[in-house]
Amino acid sequence: MFRLYYADKDSDKSAGVRLREMLVPLLKKGPNKKRLLIIGAGDAAEKIFREIQNNQSLNYQVVGMLDDHPSKRGKRIHGIPVMGTIDETKTVAQAAKADEALIAIPSATGEQMRRIIGHCKEAGLKSKTIPGLSELIDGSISIKSIRNVEFRDLLGREIIRMDTDKIGAYLRDQCVLLTGAGGSIGSELCRQVCRFAPKRLILFERTENALYSIDLELRSAFPDIEIIPLLADVQDKVQVGHILSLYGPHTIFHAAAYKQVPLLESQPWKAVTNNIMGTMNMAECAKEHKVERFVFVSTDKAVRPKNVMGASKRVAEMVIQAQDSSTRFMIVRFGNVVGSAGSVVPLFKKQIEMGGPVTVTHPDVTRYFMLIPEACQLILQAGGMGSGGEIFLLDMGQPVKINDMARDLIRLSGFKPDVDIKIKYIGMRPGEKLHEELFCKDEETIEPTGHKKIMFVRSQALSDSNIICEKIKLLLLMAADQDGESIIECLKELVPGYAVASEHTANN
Repeated sequence: MFRLYYADKDSDKSAGVRLREMLVPLLKKGPNKKRLLIIGAGDAAEKIFREIQNNQSLNYQVVGMLDDHPSKRGKRIHGIPVMGTIDETKTVAQAAKADEALIAIPSATGEQMRRIIGHCKEAGLKSKTIPGLSELIDGSISIKSIRNVEFRDLLGREIIRMDTDKIGAYLRDQCVLLTGAGGSIGSELCRQVCRFAPKRLILFERTENALYSIDLELRSAFPDIEIIPLLADVQDKVQVGHILSLYGPHTIFHAAAYKQVPLLESQPWKAVTNNIMGTMNMAECAKEHKVERFVFVSTDKAVRPKNVMGASKRVAEMVIQAQDSSTRFMIVRFGNVVGSAGSVVPLFKKQIEMGGPVTVTHPDVTRYFMLIPEACQLILQAGGMGSGGEIFLLDMGQPVKINDMARDLIRLSGFKPDVDIKIKYIGMRPGEKLHEELFCKDEETIEPTGHKKIMFVRSQALSDSNIICEKIKLLLLMAADQDGESIIECLKELVPGYAVASEHTANN
């Protein structure tokens, strides 16, 4: 359409006149309004435009739209012309005198987002976006959801198809308890559990500020649900038993854990008391108080572990697998989540803000990533699928090269890698692997489930559970003595495939 606007007046006079008449009003800038070019002309773009039109206090004036679909070309949406394709962003932005671009394509893949962002940079447009489909729990899009483009948008994760009936069947009108309720995964699980209208949600969290924050948020967003915040510690079995006796939860999501690999390498007794003993306390009390479902949140670092954290989570998995009761115990295993507290993305952002360098351990290191909302949706789905004893594995997609991630984040921040912001390779830290694995190929096989994003891990039967319990008792005694070297040797005996990744020796 913008080509017609600049068409020769003599050869295409009628079309040029009509189009100039159509575009001239759009070239008049409203008072203090940013001229917005919307990339995408589908339902999401139409809804965002209507909100902008209906709210005069918003600082935007939509001046045009772009879309690659041939049927959209030359059309108007609420009077706003679709002026070209995404590849024509720069020319259209200049013609419409646009100040900013809004990417309104929630189904865009990672590659599509990279292409669009590249065109926006070439056009000198600051770009914003709306959440992708995998982040939109109920499909709702609004002006409030507009945000800056972030690394998670480049992952291009597919929308999660949730069996809401199956999830609602075990959460609705029930009492649900969630450990680690103030953490990155725990707090998002709380939000999503609340969307299924439980009667009561118990926030089990030992960090005061985190508990206070999620409690305030949930009370405001879900006033009809009874929210019970408890300062509680999974290491205190007496307290755990008292809470379960008092409230009688129907379902427990156990997300509380220590996760920082280097810290636990230097203090392995903390991994034992929190990750192993804490899980054992929760499982034994759940069994004693006849909890209906128990979902344990695990990690890919439990697979052929090279660090104390991964080994402790594998032992915790074994604790869950060894349970024999009417409670449906199940495990959900997955990799890293983008944006969690202590993850690499916030670290890289901070380093970029400080002018660099961005520190990467090794140029070839890779990790699996998924979005926090996506992981939590699948945890809830798996919780409704399990009959007891399963290890569920979430589909993590393709591994991401951390070096590429660092470069993407630098570009998203408006800088050039190795020019404006340097990348420094600092070497692998104690306990780190070059590449993570999602299952142990020597001992486990993967089978499909009824959900394309969730797989079932079939593993070899555990050795004598009594022997495992005895070794765990030894681990607890070693933890009480803060005997790091003995803990590591005991973990090697307990966890097949556990091998220390370096010559690093725990401090005693």
